[in-house]
Amino acid sequence: MFRGRVSASFGTCGAIPISRPIPIMAKKTAAKKAASKKATEKTILTKSSLDFLERYLNNASPTGFESAGQQLWLDYLKPYIDTHFTDNYGTAVGVINPTAKYKVVIEAHADEISWFVHYITKEGFIYVRRNGGSDHIIAPSKRVNIHTEKGIVKAVFGWPAIHVRNGKTEVTPSLENIFLDCGCTSKEEVEKLGVHVGCVAVFEDEFMVLNGRNFVGRALDNRMGGFMIAEVARLLKENKVKLPFGLYITNSVQEEVGLRGAEMIVERIRPDVAIVTDVTHDTQTPMMNKIQNGDVACGSGPVLSYAPAVHNNVLKHIVRTAEQEKIPFQRMAASRATGTDTDAFAYGAAGVPSALISLPLRYMHTTVEIVQRADVESVIRLIYAAVKGLKAGTDMRYLK
Repeated sequence: MFRGRVSASFGTCGAIPISRPIPIMAKKTAAKKAASKKATEKTILTKSSLDFLERYLNNASPTGFESAGQQLWLDYLKPYIDTHFTDNYGTAVGVINPTAKYKVVIEAHADEISWFVHYITKEGFIYVRRNGGSDHIIAPSKRVNIHTEKGIVKAVFGWPAIHVRNGKTEVTPSLENIFLDCGCTSKEEVEKLGVHVGCVAVFEDEFMVLNGRNFVGRALDNRMGGFMIAEVARLLKENKVKLPFGLYITNSVQEEVGLRGAEMIVERIRPDVAIVTDVTHDTQTPMMNKIQNGDVACGSGPVLSYAPAVHNNVLKHIVRTAEQEKIPFQRMAASRATGTDTDAFAYGAAGVPSALISLPLRYMHTTVEIVQRADVESVIRLIYAAVKGLKAGTDMRYLK
C-alpha cells in the first residue's frame, strides 16, 4: 500500500485428549465442530482458489518486475473472462463484455516492496536502496532472494551479534548500515554469481495459516487484492451472471512507488466507475495509535473509506449493498488522500467516480502481514454484490 505521493493446506490444531468424558465440554466441542462445519459449507473459497492464493503469494512480484506474478494471475483469471490485455509496463486487465460502452473497473495492485542492489564493497558486502516502502528496521537477519539473469542468488541481511554491540551506543538499523551477505569474499565473486547494481532482492518468506483462520505472509499488500478481484470474476462466471456493462478486472503495477500503474491504465480504459481494493491498518495491536489511525479491526469486515477522492454516490451504493447483503463493514476517514490507486482513478481520465474497499491487515510491509479469512471472503462478497447491483448508464455526477 502506497501512503502518499511525498515520499497450502488448511487445517485445525488437534484436540487435546482427556482421560474421562465431561458432558458439558463434549457439548461445547460438538457445537464448535458444528459451527466449523457450517462455516466451511458457506465458504466461497474453493480448494483451487486457495491453491492459487498460495502460489500467487509465494511468487515474487517486486515493483517494476511484476511480470511473473501477472502471468500467474492471468492464467488463473482466463477461464472467467472474455478477453484480456496488458500495457507496456505490465498492468494486466481481464475483461467481461469488452464491446459494452459503459465500463466498470474493479482494481487491485500487483507489486510488492523490495530492495535494489546499490553498492557492492570490495569485500563482497552489498548495500541496498528501497524499491517501494521497504522497512529497514525489520531487515537484519532476514533471508532474501536476489533476482539475477542467472537465477536466484541467496543472501541474508547481516547484523553484528549482541555480544559485540555496546549497549550505551547501540546503533539501530538504517539504510546506511544494513547490508546483504551472499557468502562471498570479494566484489568479483559476487559479480560472478550474476549480482550487479540494479538487481532486486526480495524477502524470502512464504504463506502460512495461523490459528486456522488467519492468512500470513509477505506481500498480502496487495496481492490479496488481486486474488479477491479474480474471485469476483470466478463467482460471476460460475453463477452465470450477465452484466449489462463491461467489467474490467484490473491488476495494476507500480503502486508502491506512487500509484504509477493505475495512472497509466485509467487513461487507457477510461472507465465510468471504479471500485478499488487495497489493505489498511488493523489498529488493535500494541503500539498502534487509534487517534492517528482510526479504530479498525481484523475480523470486523471490509473498511470503507471517506476522502475527497472517494465518490459519495459510489460509496453510498456500496454501503447500501453491504447493508442489504448483511455484510459487516467498518468506516475510516482518509483525509486528503487515500494513499491507494483510488486516487489515481479518481483524478485520471477527466475524473472517474471511484470508491475504496479495504481489507484490514496487521503488520503492513513486514514479512508477516496478517489478514483474516472471514474478511477476505466478506470483501469478495461485497465487491461481487456491488458490481451486480450497478446498472449500465448510471450517471454518478453530483450535479446534473
